[in-house]
Amino acid sequence: MLKVGLTGGIGSGKSEVSKRLREHGAVVIDADRIAREVVEPGTPGLAAVAAEFGEDVLLPSGALDREKVGRIVFADPDRLAALNAIVHPLVGERMQDLMDAAPAGAVVVYDVPLLAENGLAGMYDEVVVVDAPEEAQLDRLVARRGMTEEDARARMANQASRADRRAVATRVIDNSGTLADLKAQVDALWDSLARRTPS
Repeated sequence: MLKVGLTGGIGSGKSEVSKRLREHGAVVIDADRIAREVVEPGTPGLAAVAAEFGEDVLLPSGALDREKVGRIVFADPDRLAALNAIVHPLVGERMQDLMDAAPAGAVVVYDVPLLAENGLAGMYDEVVVVDAPEEAQLDRLVARRGMTEEDARARMANQASRADRRAVATRVIDNSGTLADLKAQVDALWDSLARRTPS
């Protein structure tokens, strides 16, 4: 099994890279998706978040109001730390279960947004960083995700700098060009990873 950490700043294009690696045959373990699952209605994770932040972070349906929680935690490092203390252990446990279920010869890609921030680079055989200029990130968040510029900048400010992410990378995917450019880089990355996979 080859363990690959995949990270990048919000709006960098990491999800597109993750999708393409999955299409090539990688087993992708998506920390963001798991983070949503562990706070779905009826889970102990959601009960803990509601206990910490109050019932008003729940929608009428009983689901977590992710936007409201985001506004709270991205404006206050202490509240972000409180949320992470609830969610991160649950995510880690689920990620371990998925890794244990992967075939022995698989390329397992851990899609982890906060890899650099949490000092996780040493856990992987390769660390792939998807990099884009900050203005490109900002444009994508506002245009494609509908964020306000203020919210987008706040989220970007709560992540590691481009330099910090690049410092932990064994490989950098430059997503400042076209989708075709990105695809070519991912194809080359996959060829390299597949050659290293134990048979």
